[in-house]
Amino acid sequence: MRQWIVVVGIVAVALYATRPVNADGKNEMEASFMERHATSGDLLPFPHSDRTLPNGLKVIVVQTGFPGVVSLQIPVQTGSRNEIEPGRSGFAHFFEHMMFRGTERFPPEAYQAILTRAGARQNAYTTDDYTNYHATFAKEDLDTILEIEADRFRNLSYSEEAFKTEARAVLGEYNKNSADPIQKLVEIQRDHAFTTHPYKHTTMGFLKDIEDMPRQFEYSRLFFGRWYRPERTTIIVAGDVQPDEVFALVEKHWGEWRRGGHEARIPEEPAPKGPIHVHVPWTTPTLPWVAVAFHAPAFSETEKDYAALDLLIDLTYGPTSELYRRLVETDQIVDTMFPYFPANADPYLATVGARVKRLEDCPAVRDAVLKAAAEARHRPIAAARVEDAKSNARYALLRTMDNTEAVAATLARFVRFRRSLDTLNALFRVYESLSPEDLQTAARRYLTDERLVVTTLSHEAMPDAMRQSPKLDSLVTASEEASEARFVVRRSMLPLINVKMLIRAGSAHDPRGKEGLATLAASMIADAGSKGRTIDEIRRALYPMAGSFTAQVDKEMTTLTGVVHRDNWERFADLVLPMLVEPGFREADFQRLRDAQRNALVQDLRSDNEEELGKERLQANLFAGTPYGHPALGTAAGIDSITREDVMEFIARAYTRANLTVGLAGDLPEGLIPRITRALSALPAGPALPPPENVVAHRPRGIEVEIIAKDTRATAISLGHPIEVTRSHPDFPALLLARTWLGEHRSSVSRLFDRIREARGMNYGDYAYIEAFPRGMYQLLPD
Repeated sequence: MRQWIVVVGIVAVALYATRPVNADGKNEMEASFMERHATSGDLLPFPHSDRTLPNGLKVIVVQTGFPGVVSLQIPVQTGSRNEIEPGRSGFAHFFEHMMFRGTERFPPEAYQAILTRAGARQNAYTTDDYTNYHATFAKEDLDTILEIEADRFRNLSYSEEAFKTEARAVLGEYNKNSADPIQKLVEIQRDHAFTTHPYKHTTMGFLKDIEDMPRQFEYSRLFFGRWYRPERTTIIVAGDVQPDEVFALVEKHWGEWRRGGHEARIPEEPAPKGPIHVHVPWTTPTLPWVAVAFHAPAFSETEKDYAALDLLIDLTYGPTSELYRRLVETDQIVDTMFPYFPANADPYLATVGARVKRLEDCPAVRDAVLKAAAEARHRPIAAARVEDAKSNARYALLRTMDNTEAVAATLARFVRFRRSLDTLNALFRVYESLSPEDLQTAARRYLTDERLVVTTLSHEAMPDAMRQSPKLDSLVTASEEASEARFVVRRSMLPLINVKMLIRAGSAHDPRGKEGLATLAASMIADAGSKGRTIDEIRRALYPMAGSFTAQVDKEMTTLTGVVHRDNWERFADLVLPMLVEPGFREADFQRLRDAQRNALVQDLRSDNEEELGKERLQANLFAGTPYGHPALGTAAGIDSITREDVMEFIARAYTRANLTVGLAGDLPEGLIPRITRALSALPAGPALPPPENVVAHRPRGIEVEIIAKDTRATAISLGHPIEVTRSHPDFPALLLARTWLGEHRSSVSRLFDRIREARGMNYGDYAYIEAFPRGMYQLLPD
C-alpha cells in the first residue's frame, strides 16, 4: 500500500538454528520425532515428559524441535462452573483480570517491564471450566518468566482501589459484548436451559453480579485462596527446552507454593424436562437467529457418548452436511449455519445456530434442523461418512501443531481435564473406535424432545409457529508451467503443506459503482466449486483430509490459501487447483455469496461490531474519493450492482500468471511444484494489473469528529492521521517500535493500556496501529 494511517483504537471491551544432521539427512530431533511417533502410536508427534511436585503441581515438558522459542501455558482448573455462590457469577473471569495486578515484589509496572524486555507475547482466557495463562518468548528468558509467574500465583497483591478499577473494565467488556446478538442469545439460552448448574450463567456472569463486583473486594481474596492452588494447576513448557532443566527451574520457583484444601461440590443439573422455547427481542435491526440445542453429555476420554455425539453433530449440521448444502447453498434461506458442541467437564448443550435471511423462514429452518435430528435417530449415518469424520478430526488437530505456541495451546485444552497428556491419546482412541451404530445410539439418547432448547432472536416479532416445536418423531416418515508466476519456497520438517497464491488485485481495483467486486470474485474462486465439481462435492472430499482452501482480500492483493497434510496433497491438488483455473461460476453460488457478502457488510460490520466499524469508518473518511475509500467488502449499492458476468470479467483480467506469486511452505514432496506450475499454465499470461492511482489521504484541518449513534451499550473510538510510510519505508521499523510502546494490538504491555485501562479502569482495551488490521476483534496478529 502507498499510504496508511496511524490508528489508536479505544474500544469498550474487555530462526532457524543449525542442528546436527544424521546420515539420512534428517536432524537428530526430527529423527527422534519420527521414531517415537512410529513406535508409540501417540497422537502427539513430539517427545514429552511430566512430573508432579510434592505440593501437587503438575509439570509437562514438550520438546517441539522449533528452535529458540518457548511457550508457557498454565491452565488452572477454575472456571465459571466453580461459581456456586449466589451473586458471585463471573468471578473466575474477573479474577483472570486481577491476576495481572502484580505483587509486592513485582508490581504491575515491573512485571510488564520484564515481559517487554523479553519481547514476550502474553495473555490469558477464561472458560466455563478452566482459566489459562500463556506466554511465548525466547528460551533465554525461561528462568525469568517462570520466576515472575510463580510470584504472582503465590503472592498476588492488589489494593481495593485497583480492584474497583478492574471491575469497571470488566463491565466495559460486558458492554462491548452486548453489541453482538450471538452473545446475548447464548446468555439467554443458558439461563433458560439450566436451572441448577453454574452453566446457567456465561463465563462473563450475570449483569447484576458484574455491576456488584466493586463491592466484592474481600471475597476476591477468598476466591484466590480457594482455587489458585498447585493441585489444581498444570505448568506446560513447550519448545526448545531440556526436560531436566525445566523441572529444576519449576521446582526452584514453584516448589514452595502451598497446597490448598478447599473442596466444593458442583451442583448437578436435574434431568431436563423440555422442550424449552425462549425468544430474545433485539432493539436494533438484525437478521433473525434460530438456535436449536439439546442437553448433551460431558466430555469423556473413555466413554463413547461425547465423541459419538461430536461426530454426529458435525456430520449432520456441519459444512459437509446435506442440510447445510440445502439451507445455505441451494435454497439460500440461511446466511450462516454452524454446530457448536464444546468439550465441557459437565453435561452441557450441543447447539446448531442459523442466521435466517427472512423472518418468515424461521419455522422452516427450525423444522429442518429438527428433522435432521430425527433422521439421525432413525437411520445410521453411512460408514464412509463416519470414517471421513474420524480422519478429519485427526488431521484437523495435527494442523494446529505448526509452531511451538500452537502446540502448547492445543495441549492446554486437553491437559486441563485431569492434568495429563494421556487425555489426548485416550480421546482419539475413542474416536477411532466409533461406528455408525455408536453415533445412532448417541442420537437416540440425547436428541430427544425432553432435551430440546430452542432460542430465537430477532428485531421483529417471530411468527406464531415459533412458539412451539413439532415432536421429533412426527418429522420422520417410515419408509503445466507458467514462467511468469513467481515462487517463494520455505521447506520445513512439519508434515503440512501450505500454499499461498498472491494475486496483485484487491479492493482498490474495484470499478466505480461496483465496490466489492474483488472480494466477490475471490469468493467465487474459493467457495463456489470448479467446473467439474460443486462446492458441496469439494467440501465433502476435503473433509476426511481436513484440507482447506480460503480467500482473503485486502486493498491491493488477494490471497488464496490452501492447507493440507502431506499425505493428501495429490488428492487435494485434484480438488483445489481446478477451482482457480476452471471456476464453476454457477448462478446459485453467485447469488449465495453475494448475499453473504452484503450481510457481512451491513449486518456483521455495521450493526453488530462497534470496534471494527469504527476502524473502517475512520479509514473511509481519510481516503474518501480514492481507491482506498471503501472497505474490502465494498458498499451495499456496489454489491447490489455486481453481476456474475462482472465477476467473470474481473477474474479473467486480474487472475493472470503475470499477476501471481506462489508461496510454498512445509515438507514439500517431489513433484509438487511442477504439478502446480502445469496447472497454472491454464491461466492467462497477463498482463499484470497496474497499481491503484491517486491514493492520497485527506489531510484534516484541525480535529475532525464524526459520531455514529447506535442503540447499544458498547462504545468504540477510533482516531488517527495519515502517514506516508509503508513496510518498505526506512521509517517503518521506528514506527513499529513506537506503536509497540504506545499500544500493540491486544497487548497489556503498552502506554495506552496502562494509562486508560489499568490506571483509570475506563474501558476494556486500548490499541494502536500503523497499518490495516481487519478482523482485529478475533485474532492477535494481522493475517
